[in-house]
Amino acid sequence: MPTKSQISRKGHVQIKKTPGKRYNRHFIKFRSSVARCAVCGKPLGGVRNYDNYRFKKLSKSKKRPNRYYGGYLCIQCLRNKLAAAVQQME
Repeated sequence: MPTKSQISRKGHVQIKKTPGKRYNRHFIKFRSSVARCAVCGKPLGGVRNYDNYRFKKLSKSKKRPNRYYGGYLCIQCLRNKLAAAVQQME
């Protein structure tokens, strides 16, 4: 029996042929999109791409890199931001 979320129009359905020559519907799980940098939009390194259920079960250290703006900015944008802050201090 399909769940409520599988009945939605967004649900991905794949038709499979069984050994008994019948066709069944197989519901494909939703895939989450890749985490992207907030400034440049490039995919972030060190951030896992799991569905929400599996991502929720991970520990905090496995969800994102352990640095400033980890999981929010890519390393190039972070370097530019820190360099601008240092120049502003001088």
